[in-house]
Amino acid sequence: MPPESQGIHLAVALDGAGWHPAAWREPGAAAATELLRGRYWVDLVREAQAGLLDFVTIEDAFALQSSHWDAPDDRTDQVRGRLDAALIAARVAPVTEHIGLVPTVTTTHTEPFHVSKSLATLDYAGTGRAGWRVQVGGRGGEAALFGRRVLPRVVSPDLADPATLKLVAELFDEAADHVEAVRRLWDSWEDDAEIRDAATGRFVDRDKLHYIDFSGPQFSVRGPSITQRPPQGQPPVVALAHATVAYEFAAKSADVVLVTPHGEDSIAPILAEISTLRAATERAEDPLLVFADLVVFLDENEAGAVARKSQLDAAAGAEYVSDAQIFAGTSHDLADLLAAWSAAGLDGFRLRPAAIPHDLNSITRDLVPLLQERGLFRTEYQHDTLRGQLGLSRPANRYAAA
Repeated sequence: MPPESQGIHLAVALDGAGWHPAAWREPGAAAATELLRGRYWVDLVREAQAGLLDFVTIEDAFALQSSHWDAPDDRTDQVRGRLDAALIAARVAPVTEHIGLVPTVTTTHTEPFHVSKSLATLDYAGTGRAGWRVQVGGRGGEAALFGRRVLPRVVSPDLADPATLKLVAELFDEAADHVEAVRRLWDSWEDDAEIRDAATGRFVDRDKLHYIDFSGPQFSVRGPSITQRPPQGQPPVVALAHATVAYEFAAKSADVVLVTPHGEDSIAPILAEISTLRAATERAEDPLLVFADLVVFLDENEAGAVARKSQLDAAAGAEYVSDAQIFAGTSHDLADLLAAWSAAGLDGFRLRPAAIPHDLNSITRDLVPLLQERGLFRTEYQHDTLRGQLGLSRPANRYAAA
């Protein structure tokens, strides 16, 4: 575990009405119109904060949700449409105090300069609680929304296909450049660049603003940023990874990597591969936290949880499947699983509530107390920043004179 570890780290992934496509139809779910209102997201994040969770991630993408990999499905019985994740986080930041806010921001069709100042602004709004879940956008329909590039159509996300693997590798290489440019922009203002000397009329020390002069195949960025260095210096970068090509990106660029083991036996090989890849990067000495993703259906007994999933599957017209392992059971059983997987070497977990509010409330009100009773989870927030909660120190500015 990283320095200053406080046991298991725990996060939740927020996506509309929940991760099951029929979650909006479950009794107690918010009306569809609520998903587009700020107060809905404020309530969810406040609930996560009441459970003392490290952070929430907020899902986002440029294309509409779809049951097809690379095309719209024209379904009208599932949630379609969403708000911008970074703007949701900005809405929530002033009315929360402790929990980290980690919006999903796609690199493929965005500019590093815009992303850097957006997330720096979020870090100021949240007084040091911003993060960034990096995502690539390989669907051809997304590229068509912008008209600046043409991506080959990928009919399947199967990385065994050479054409798919080539495209994905190129997108992750671009994402690594994007993250590096953003990190440099965050450092382009030294911490004490703003001097505010009314007597001399000097607001900034221009020698402490730096050109970053980053150049890559897809973009070049001169800098400096127009936003001062974020309160955390570098808001944590989070990456979801399922295979080697994504592990390589996370090892090079991330502070937290979200992995998807299917069973305890698969944890050690994943950790070993990521550790080897990290050791070969320039960031080998920096901590890299590894969280496992789980989709959770929780109830008072296992039969009830399984029945809930079956009912939602029937409403959706198909069995729900996921890239992450699906857990259907009690909070006690989930606590047992998290304890065992943590002992196998994981730093934490990102839980995806299958249906909101039911499964989110079960996490914060049932699972968390059980983990606390076992001494596996904090009983209060002990740090003011997301980096602090994760046990990550505030990094030095790369451009500051020693």
